[in-house]
Amino acid sequence: MSTTDDLSKVLKDRYETAQDREQVTQIHLFGIEFADVLEGHAINDIAELATGHRSYGTEIRKGIRLAKYVSLKS
Repeated sequence: MSTTDDLSKVLKDRYETAQDREQVTQIHLFGIEFADVLEGHAINDIAELATGHRSYGTEIRKGIRLAKYVSLKS
């Protein structure tokens, strides 16, 4: 998975299936999980394609920055 379109599809699925009040958490987790893959991509474009909100690019970037400090549970 290396295209902006592929990444936005993954985020869209997670965003749309998130529990109530967990959508932004899913965006952060997406940033953490795909931090290495997201490098070089237009983050705001991914956010807009997936959620309709370009500003969620900021939330993805928060996850990317957190990635070096945390690891995801299975």
